[in-house]
Amino acid sequence: QVQLVESGGGLVQAGGSLRLSCAASGRTFTIYSMGWFRQAPGKEREFVAAISWLGGSTVYADSVKGRFSISRDNALNTVYLQMNSLKPEDTAVYYCAASRGTVPMRTPSYDYWGQGTQVTVSS
Repeated sequence: QVQLVESGGGLVQAGGSLRLSCAASGRTFTIYSMGWFRQAPGKEREFVAAISWLGGSTVYADSVKGRFSISRDNALNTVYLQMNSLKPEDTAVYYCAASRGTVPMRTPSYDYWGQGTQVTVSS
């Protein structure tokens, strides 16, 4: 069992940066791939980024490549999403999730989800 709690969301102007954190509890955190997803009002939840359990593999949605960076610190049971050059279209609730798969990009592949943190980018 893994519990996930996101933090770091907020209001930022376009072009700004935010770093999201996801703290995990549970002794098996290190064996999970971790992913970030987002959901804007009226839209489906979409994949943002994922990282393998050792951090050696990462994958990103095309819409965030070159702007977002996912990382993890297994000693702290925490995964991060550094978001730079933010755009108004990045506005959404951001969720972290844990999967036993290898950096999956589909929501059904994830076993555990956090409650989400709101990111709002003003123009």
